[in-house]
Amino acid sequence: MAGRGDPPEGPVPDPGGGEDEYRSVVFDESFVRAARLQEFSAKERMGEHSQAVRSRPTREARSGSRQAVLLVLLILLAFGTAIYLGVRNPYQPPVDQRAEPLRTTVVSLAPRGAVPGGEPAQLFEHSPAAEYRTGAAGINLPVTGRTTHFSESQVVTALSIAKDYLVASSLEPDVLTGVTVRPARLLLDPDQLAQFDQSVEDSLDDGRHAVAGWLVRFDPAEVALAAPGIRVQGTLRFAETATDMLEVTADHTFTYALRPAAPGAGPVGEASLFTVHRETHFRFDREDLRMHRAELLASTVQAGPQACGPDTDGTLRPLLAGERATDPAGSAVTDPYATSRPAVSSLCGTLAPSAQPSF
Repeated sequence: MAGRGDPPEGPVPDPGGGEDEYRSVVFDESFVRAARLQEFSAKERMGEHSQAVRSRPTREARSGSRQAVLLVLLILLAFGTAIYLGVRNPYQPPVDQRAEPLRTTVVSLAPRGAVPGGEPAQLFEHSPAAEYRTGAAGINLPVTGRTTHFSESQVVTALSIAKDYLVASSLEPDVLTGVTVRPARLLLDPDQLAQFDQSVEDSLDDGRHAVAGWLVRFDPAEVALAAPGIRVQGTLRFAETATDMLEVTADHTFTYALRPAAPGAGPVGEASLFTVHRETHFRFDREDLRMHRAELLASTVQAGPQACGPDTDGTLRPLLAGERATDPAGSAVTDPYATSRPAVSSLCGTLAPSAQPSF
């Protein structure tokens, strides 16, 4: 029986004898388009070409080239966007502003009579410092919040650095006794280190180089700590003064129990109290906050009992138990424990009797 594609008289014999095996191959239009080789035209074959066919670009090659072009365009777009945002972004990296020199004022408070002496615990109990806390516990951080341009965490950082400086410069035993100044120095802006070093090496009460403006330090040849506990009370306040500047004001009273460096020396040889009121203004830019350091703007110190003298060099020279001031005191009576203190108008004052222990 003849097949569907055969003539009625039956299949036609294959004259070639071997081409039946290619009958199933269909060279349709899609097959031709997909061919990787293309025959040159007659005109092209007459030219310099030595080959009869040429390779045709595949779909994958064309797709790859388009992807490469798109990738280059995306890279250029991202690069241009980054440049544009860098120019337009208002939050530029912080600029480290140069620190100003510290301004210092040191006021000696001379007693009207002999300095009271006794045991440290008894002296504290009968002084205005009786209710003060001991050591760093007396330097409390206030309730904080964010400012217009500083977050709450940045405000807390500024307050913490100020507290660290007060502890290092007013409570560290080795700093108080003149063994080292390193704990306080490490917390200073590098621009102020030269001024600090000069103040330590050659203290001068010239409004710039009084060592007492930077830290509390006693002459170890004359004075020793009679008790490790130092009574402290005061406040810390903060304010944003510029879009990239925070200021912190520290206002604290420190009370120390001292005795003569040599046992039994002095008129009495007992312990006595020495009070230092420090008001320190700190300034912080964003770089200071990042580096955990402080810039000191101004420092005012009232200290007594201490003699007033014409040849002051800005250091602290406590009068110990039983000692008196030989030079006349200033006319202004000053209580370093008072919460409301008038502006300093002289470098010498009279220590208020209420600031001394009373028995």
